[in-house]
Amino acid sequence: MRAILIISLAVGLAMLTSASVRQSYKYRKVTNNAFQENEKLRYRVTWGIADAGELDMTVSKHPYKIQGREALHVKAIGKTLGAFSLFYKVYDVYESYVDQEALLPLKFKRDVNEGGYEIKQEYDFYHNNKVVYNKGKRFVVPENIQDMVSGFYYARLLNLENAKVGDTFTFSIFLDNTIYPLKIKYLGKETIKVRKGKFDCLKFAPLVEKGRYFKSEQDVQFWVSDDANKVPILVKAKIPVGWIKMHLVEWSGLKHELKKSEAKKS
Repeated sequence: MRAILIISLAVGLAMLTSASVRQSYKYRKVTNNAFQENEKLRYRVTWGIADAGELDMTVSKHPYKIQGREALHVKAIGKTLGAFSLFYKVYDVYESYVDQEALLPLKFKRDVNEGGYEIKQEYDFYHNNKVVYNKGKRFVVPENIQDMVSGFYYARLLNLENAKVGDTFTFSIFLDNTIYPLKIKYLGKETIKVRKGKFDCLKFAPLVEKGRYFKSEQDVQFWVSDDANKVPILVKAKIPVGWIKMHLVEWSGLKHELKKSEAKKS
């Protein structure tokens, strides 16, 4: 799940330093016209022609209070299906508590079980001091840092009205105690066909690092709906053993109606 896609406690007292520091920091305000509370997205992951897994992403209906801020609870659950679970079972849970006004993570939880290999992480983000805490460890981070889940939703807010082919968009995410600069290249408009029909989309390629998993910087590509929702419709990743695809199969609670393409074959 981490390759596709791709989503903190016990330190509160340490961060309660001076009221003047907290009051001097102003969270940004972003306009969110892309998603809302109670949105649910379901994706099917395929390898070749076989259904290998499933990913559910939800935005909670009721906001939470964290650090005195209103926060949305965003949850992503990825799991293997069918025969794939027999030889390599995956059940990953990622949770992000995202500041509703600034669209920045306040808390991030990760509970991963992949083939018996387990990872449990919990990060607390303190944007006023530009630090993240994980199990008592302190990490200095850049302004407006994202986690891997909040970054997914923040990317849907990017202003693409005047985007030109080749334009890049950059922001940073924090994962595994490391800062990852994420750069996304805009590749233009395309009408694509998935199981649920044809959709007019905007095409992008995250510029991934060449190495163990990917031979080319653009071995990962994704398409988002060319509308106000900017919902990811399809993700493709080329790996040494073929192509992995993830496509939208169910949705509800969208802020705007997701319309299918009216384009006809020429």
